[in-house]
Amino acid sequence: MKFATLSVRPLGLRRAAALLCLAGAAAWLAGHSRPAHAQGGFPDKPVTIVIPFAAGGPTDVVARMLAVPMGKSLGQPVIVENAAGAGGTIAAAKVARAPANGYTVFLHHMGMATAPALYKRLSFDPVKDFEPIGQVVDVPMTLLARKDFPATDLQGVLGYIKANKGKVTLANAGLGAVSHLCGLLFMTQIGEELTTVPYKGTGPAMTDLLGGQVDLLCDQTTQTVPFIKENRVKVIGVAMPRRLAALPNVPTLDEQGLKGFEVKVWHGLYAPRGTPPEALKKLNEALRVALQDPVVTQRLAELSSEVPPMDKVTPEGLRTHLAAEIAKWAPVIRQAGVYAD
Repeated sequence: MKFATLSVRPLGLRRAAALLCLAGAAAWLAGHSRPAHAQGGFPDKPVTIVIPFAAGGPTDVVARMLAVPMGKSLGQPVIVENAAGAGGTIAAAKVARAPANGYTVFLHHMGMATAPALYKRLSFDPVKDFEPIGQVVDVPMTLLARKDFPATDLQGVLGYIKANKGKVTLANAGLGAVSHLCGLLFMTQIGEELTTVPYKGTGPAMTDLLGGQVDLLCDQTTQTVPFIKENRVKVIGVAMPRRLAALPNVPTLDEQGLKGFEVKVWHGLYAPRGTPPEALKKLNEALRVALQDPVVTQRLAELSSEVPPMDKVTPEGLRTHLAAEIAKWAPVIRQAGVYAD
């Protein structure tokens, strides 16, 4: 019995020691098998993209399209949060005040460039309060006319406007909307005043154009291409320097004589000022991967939207474009004397 007792004790000690070694090894492996970002690098939790418009709109669609592939690249979920109101300024101010750690970013369209001129009292500075990550998606604009409008091209439209001064109506989706800004630029370049008819959104404006209650409307291809292909409206021209693949037979307004006329709903991704370079770099890399994802590019093509050149999908590309757009729209808005506040 003594022999048995003595032989069991050393066996138990060896077993206990082995278990302790295994536990230590397991702990070591667990700590060293985690992704690098879980050890304090960026990101180690979900990233939120704030959208300044309601769910279901064009900008929201773009954000949700990018969220999944960006999340895969980052190794963390990308969440889309809608913060609509005041032409996007509520969401912009929210992100500008958010912690500058890369976990809250902002996706906005050209309203980022027009806000300084549209609002007399703006609680944020689009240039000073944000770090650009990169351009995202361009959505071209088209100039439409009601189906029974007498003219079929730009020169015919201009002739009709001159012959019916003060009678031609131009619809828009409300003060500061891209359709409104497109209309302002159109009137500035042709040197004529049209009777503008503001609506609460593109939907009601398009409804009245389809019904013949208004004459003209400038709107983005994501909304207009289906109606153009169904011949429910007349398309006068595309507000881009080149023809669109989705509308190859539709001439640009530039080639019809309105030189340099270009309006597109461009989008950019931003982070709060002071966001660490490491986070900005990883966010930009994830954005670039997402914009080259075959599923994303196919879906964008179906919406007649375009991915900008990759040299524009950079912090410097967006910074330069934002500055140019601010300079472009400020005089147009100020000359019109329209303000959103």
